[in-house]
Amino acid sequence: MDSRTWFITGASRGMGLEFARTALKNGQNVVATARKPQTVIDALGDSEHLLAVALDVTDLESIQQAVEAAKERFGGIDILVNNAGYGIFGALEETTDAETRAIYETNVFGPMNVIRAALPQLRASEFARIVNISSMAGYATDPGGSLYDSTKFAIVGLTEVLESELAEFGIQCMVVCPGMIRTNFFDGSSLKRASRELPEYEGSAAHAALDYCLSHNYLQHGDPVKVAKLVFDVAMSPKMPLWLPVGKEAMRKLNKKCERMMQEVAPYYEASCDTSFPRLEKK
Repeated sequence: MDSRTWFITGASRGMGLEFARTALKNGQNVVATARKPQTVIDALGDSEHLLAVALDVTDLESIQQAVEAAKERFGGIDILVNNAGYGIFGALEETTDAETRAIYETNVFGPMNVIRAALPQLRASEFARIVNISSMAGYATDPGGSLYDSTKFAIVGLTEVLESELAEFGIQCMVVCPGMIRTNFFDGSSLKRASRELPEYEGSAAHAALDYCLSHNYLQHGDPVKVAKLVFDVAMSPKMPLWLPVGKEAMRKLNKKCERMMQEVAPYYEASCDTSFPRLEKK
């Protein structure tokens, strides 16, 4: 297997760490970024194929320095994995403007800025890949997920645009949409409650969804090792799919979403198509 250079954000724990571990096991060069890079070294050990770099995806200077460090150490980036992110759950009314802007800075604007910084190196690669980690919440929402789910929708949309925008440069793009994976996402390090709880939402669907997630911490069905291996294999294949739902739950929700969309638009199909100006007859 050819050796490529992977650049992974949020690599200190969870799926980011598993992506880095899998790539290293398969002989790849890995630039594993985290706010505290020592945590990456503690988890993975020293290796000539590993470069642990400080990176805060909300800091433009930090992004640029990390990307330059990748080029200096390994000569460039071949596969970019945008994995860093977190969740805030609660009814929309319970969230604040500050919380909304903060999660978009990390989950949406961060990946955008990392991609912007990495593109010069990706264009120079003969095996360029952008792998954006979204969620099944990026196409199938749950109550209480107005902030987190909408950021994941944005990542799906961004990837779809980039797939067509960057094809002429030979850069392939894929968005990974996993179901629930057994990582530390629900233990408070990556998942937060909205800053206030309104009594009107007590017992509501929004709170029930959050309570379900918190009560299933480390009981999720998804195996992070298997998920990382699947993503690795697909990213190293000659042609990546644009979308990669991962897990039975993610596939089930995708089918349900598509079926519902078609069912709900069907009664209005003809009326919708009939909203254009009449075509002018050619003389």
